[in-house]
Amino acid sequence: MESLFNNKINILKALAILIVVSGHLEFSLIPMFPPYSFQVILFFFIAGMTFHDKYNFIEFFKKRFNSLLKPYFIYCVIYLGVTFLLAPVVGKFWGMPVTLKNELIMPFLTGHQIDLISPLWFVPQLFTSLMVYKLLSYIKLNKYLWLGIYFIFALIAIYLGAFRDNLYMLYLLRTLFSLFFIHLGFLYENCLKGKFNIFTGKIFGFVIILQSLLWLTNKDFTAMDGIGLSFILVWGDFDNWIAPILTSLTGIWVSLFIVKKTFSFVKDWSFLQQIGQNTYHIMANHLLVFNFITYSVLALKGIPFDIKNNADIYWFYCPIKSTYFYFVAGIILTTYLGIGIKKIKELLFKIG
Repeated sequence: MESLFNNKINILKALAILIVVSGHLEFSLIPMFPPYSFQVILFFFIAGMTFHDKYNFIEFFKKRFNSLLKPYFIYCVIYLGVTFLLAPVVGKFWGMPVTLKNELIMPFLTGHQIDLISPLWFVPQLFTSLMVYKLLSYIKLNKYLWLGIYFIFALIAIYLGAFRDNLYMLYLLRTLFSLFFIHLGFLYENCLKGKFNIFTGKIFGFVIILQSLLWLTNKDFTAMDGIGLSFILVWGDFDNWIAPILTSLTGIWVSLFIVKKTFSFVKDWSFLQQIGQNTYHIMANHLLVFNFITYSVLALKGIPFDIKNNADIYWFYCPIKSTYFYFVAGIILTTYLGIGIKKIKELLFKIG
């Protein structure tokens, strides 16, 4: 059963990271369910599904520090070096000025101190949210009462979005908002799954109708853009007091539905499992791959790099024709990069 659970989690994580990468290329992998409306929330939900009470706080802290923060700051050091090396070649320093605050504090406040690994902003936030969730788990209340409390936290977070220009307030509201979905993932895995069937035809119809109504709250992007409905969590940008919670729930539901309906067909696809096992490395490295492709094309065509440097780190060449090439190349290369990194670590461990 544990092996089956791990396989399903890997497929769900694979779907989640595919949604993240598609979002950074500004297209929706799942029609009607734009990635920015739930992509990061799905990872919080998965963290809740895999949360265990068996560790004390110190043990839990050490495990999550080693699995989340340690590789994060290793990547920060590596990409700071990469950014310095690239700057004279591309004519731009893709990051904030190098200061102790920017390298040690900003990872928790925005995570955008180095542009090329900005998608990893989520990692320090996940670490923080899990630490808070673990501490609150020592308060022995009914699990469903906690769900209500965390729901109130999420509503408070949306209210605090008005003060998001204060980066410490931004950090707080992201934590409050994410706790609800961590707990929801924990409840789903430990209390609801197997007892209630949430994947009936009627519920499917309800979700589709609800999602179509949620699109009415979308004021920042068009359906063609396929990004966002009413919030972007990283910046605490909420346009509606309840839609961010609802669109997160519909996105989680459709993701679970897809995995449930396709699992028997894809469970033995080893590459998909490898994607799920390397989400961290895909998150960390896909912008580097995108930018390598972009600058290579610009160089081959003799186009000055300024055309990109005047835009942001997510700008890529000729989106009408190349979006899906970037997507496929990004997933394949970063997955195998992750596999290679793990093999190198195993080899070094054996030598050591």
